Amino acid sequence: MTFEDLGLQPRLAAKLAEQGITDPTPIQQKAIPHALRGQDVMGLAQTGTGKTVAFGLPLIQAIMKLGRKPEPKTAHSLILAPTRELAKQIADNLRAYTYGTHLKVNLVVGGASINPQIQRLSRGSDLLVATPGRLIDLLERKAIRLDQTRFLVLDEADQMLDMGFIHALRRIAPLLSGDRQTMLFSATMPKLMSEIAGAYLTDPIRI
Repeated sequence: MTFEDLGLQPRLAAKLAEQGITDPTPIQQKAIPHALRGQDVMGLAQTGTGKTVAFGLPLIQAIMKLGRKPEPKTAHSLILAPTRELAKQIADNLRAYTYGTHLKVNLVVGGASINPQIQRLSRGSDLLVATPGRLIDLLERKAIRLDQTRFLVLDEADQMLDMGFIHALRRIAPLLSGDRQTMLFSATMPKLMSEIAGAYLTDPIRI
């Protein structure tokens, strides 16, 4: 099975091939077709199984189909990650997959100067990767608004639960577009995760 068999555009499959990624992993095989159809996805997968491709490539394809640039201080999509290191890794991968396109990937994390992040957000983001705490700081400063954010990804969600992420999610989620696609990926599925899925995902496909 190839990435094109899963529904990805040939130019995106070619981008993956440039990165040495030619054979879809099990989570990619199962998640990508549903994600491309716009369904909410709840995926259980260990770190290192290729989740960034599983959610990132469908996001890129959907945003390219929108055919419009994000307005200043808005983001077409939001990917939340529990740590700076993971957020940076996701952003680096997304930049590689979007290289040569018009799509803008922005990264906002704590532990870095906030002013350059505010400046970058002012130009709009196609794919915004963030840690919850820094995102809330930026929302409070009115540096970003999420009412036009049509795609939400919660990556390594079980780690975020351990870090009090549920309180941040309760503040962030109501600010997003009501008409959105949400994907949640986690290495484990504690009971609270099912409650989060019930609150923020709509009839998700469980993988």
